[in-house]
Amino acid sequence: MKLMKIKIATYCIALATASMVTVGCSQMTKTQKGAVIGSATGGTIGAIIGKKAGNTAVGAVIGGAIGGVAGAYIGRKMDRQAEEIRRTVPGAEVIDAGEGLIVKFDSGILFDVDKADLKENARTNIQNLAATMKNNPETNIMVIGHTDADGSDSYNYSLSERRAASVKSYAMTNGVANGRLTTVGKGETEPIADNSSASGKAQNRRVEIVIVANETLKAEAKRNAQ
Repeated sequence: MKLMKIKIATYCIALATASMVTVGCSQMTKTQKGAVIGSATGGTIGAIIGKKAGNTAVGAVIGGAIGGVAGAYIGRKMDRQAEEIRRTVPGAEVIDAGEGLIVKFDSGILFDVDKADLKENARTNIQNLAATMKNNPETNIMVIGHTDADGSDSYNYSLSERRAASVKSYAMTNGVANGRLTTVGKGETEPIADNSSASGKAQNRRVEIVIVANETLKAEAKRNAQ
């Protein structure tokens, strides 16, 4: 409940900045608060996440959002899954994104340099993440691979695609249905840090896993919003 209040307050600030509304969050009805959450998920989700994830990940969350009280219902389910992932997948950074989650791994945690085969410890991380995916079956999952700017564009695209495919394949091996999983390779095109420094390059070499509601969960959320 405390986390939800913090999120609502954050969304209220973002919406007030965008539309210059004068009604405070404390005066809002449940429906109005849900509308704030829906608006934030769309127009200001990038600002809420900050420079933590690439445009493809943010776009996937926005594209899957429905807003309103139904969106708030989905957000609460995502909060619970986020906490489950934080408990069970210590190698992951979990980014709360309203109606979705972005789970981020530095590529060094998952892969050796210039390789697309999962390390042994990485397999444990993905196995534990797959368990939370199975515990929350009403979601779709996108795996996005990224590289730094070293090497050619074409090579980096290929490496990022192969790494995303490795994560998907191992998740499927651990019981996640193929139909829930898609992969995207972005190469070096979506940096989140400066590629001119070693630390920036390390941040850019990453895999992002986006979790959003599927149509079944959206329908459930709409029923519960009535």
